[in-house]
Amino acid sequence: MKHFTKTLGLATKKLGLAAAALLAAAAMSACHGQREQTAFEVPQEFDMSRNYELTFWAKNDTNVRQTEIYKQAIADFEALYPNISIELRLYTDYGDIYNDVITNISTNTTPNVCITYPDHIATYMTGDNVVVPLDDLMDDEKYGLGGSELLFQAPTKSQIVPQFLDECTIAGHYYALPFMRSTEACYINKDYVEALGYTLPETLTWDFIWEVSEAATAKNADGTYVLNGQDVMIPFIYKSTDNMMIQMLCQQNAGYSTETGDIQIFNDTTKDILYTIAEHAGTRAFSTFKISGYPANFLNAGQCVFAIDSTAGATWMGSDAPLVDIAEEAVVDFDIEVMAIPQYDPDHPKMISQGPSLCIFNKDDPQEVLASWLFTQYLLTNDVQMDYATTEGYVPVTLAAQESEAYQDYLSRSGEDNDMYYDVKIAASELLLNHTQDTFITPVFNGSTSLRNAAGQLIEEVTKSMRRDETVDEAYMDNLYSEVAALYHLDENTAPSGQEADLGPLPPMAKGLLITLGVVWILIILYLIAGKISAIRNHPHD
Repeated sequence: MKHFTKTLGLATKKLGLAAAALLAAAAMSACHGQREQTAFEVPQEFDMSRNYELTFWAKNDTNVRQTEIYKQAIADFEALYPNISIELRLYTDYGDIYNDVITNISTNTTPNVCITYPDHIATYMTGDNVVVPLDDLMDDEKYGLGGSELLFQAPTKSQIVPQFLDECTIAGHYYALPFMRSTEACYINKDYVEALGYTLPETLTWDFIWEVSEAATAKNADGTYVLNGQDVMIPFIYKSTDNMMIQMLCQQNAGYSTETGDIQIFNDTTKDILYTIAEHAGTRAFSTFKISGYPANFLNAGQCVFAIDSTAGATWMGSDAPLVDIAEEAVVDFDIEVMAIPQYDPDHPKMISQGPSLCIFNKDDPQEVLASWLFTQYLLTNDVQMDYATTEGYVPVTLAAQESEAYQDYLSRSGEDNDMYYDVKIAASELLLNHTQDTFITPVFNGSTSLRNAAGQLIEEVTKSMRRDETVDEAYMDNLYSEVAALYHLDENTAPSGQEADLGPLPPMAKGLLITLGVVWILIILYLIAGKISAIRNHPHD
């Protein structure tokens, strides 16, 4: 027994030391790059004697003019502040920016300034002091919006369109500045609508869209479509099905989510919407971008009647579009109309507000953060706003830029050419300018990005099922709700950023650490028991 006790004790000691070393190494590895940031405080003065190297992650749509505008804005800013250099990194997808930011948070290698969406920022904020709240910076007399020490004419807070600025609040604080804004538009082949015997109403309704789309599915005896004489016709294509579901729910005052992150999307109104979509997907009157391809390509080829896409995508829409993506010989000539998305209640239109915003990431050096803030403000100056807005169907986010003589002149020259003054692009911009008061945004919280993805997934799944001739009934809907909720973890608790939330299952490393701790404690207890047994045997009368 003594031999067993001694052997057990030595083994336990060795295992305990090994486990302790493993725990220490794992903890150091897990914490590497996770060091808590100090909350940012605005410096009293900006130190112009120092040099700063900033990184700016931005998005463009493979649009060379947008890239040149970024580069020109950087060059002009660096001329004003020779001690600040900006490294530009371009992406073609917001999702890629989001993924890279998430990856870089753990290693403290986030960019200084980033083009993003508030939904994404809410996820970034799950780390302590990762994103800089802008309230104090905006109000600072020297370096805030329109501040006295700025070397350029920045907009004041009151000169930013209030609806656009409000979109940048999370949990009662500003965490971004709006950069550009867009909404969705319905791009229509007016010739086809009239050929089917219809006249476009003043305001599109869902009933009108569905009725005309069904009429466009009629075929000739040889299998070609009556409307275009081609083998392909998808009357109604929607680019962003998440926006489609969100707007259809909002227009009917149905549940989507609450401000506190409660998920409400799995309701009867959603089910009714899905049944309607299933009906028209089954006749092939409706499809989506993910299933069929870019709406603009079908519209320009005469294979679509209604194409819903962002107003920022206007430069791809129409026979004379400057950014047509299909072969020139495939383009058909048609009269295009740009209208607001269909409504359930034409007297009270509702449409989503979207478009990129700018956030600033916290760094150890407050001066570096202040330099980042200066550059962020510069992107809201009239020249930058005006130049970028003319590339696509975006609108400037400041009243100063919108009301400027240069921008008003731009709008007035619609149709002068098919590039700078492309009429469809300007019509798309004017659509948002005329309907800014009718726009809305969805609540932002940690998990709101997943909810948005789930909204679109519901439509995508129903549409695919109908194309496969599957049965879409109550049992199907119940199963769909369960699967989508599980896929996007919507059955877990969510909460606004800064509040406690269910963060999902533990990562493998964390599970491993807990298991190791459990083993260590078991071995320690065994060691103590063995030691006690040894003491009793060696000193039986103590």
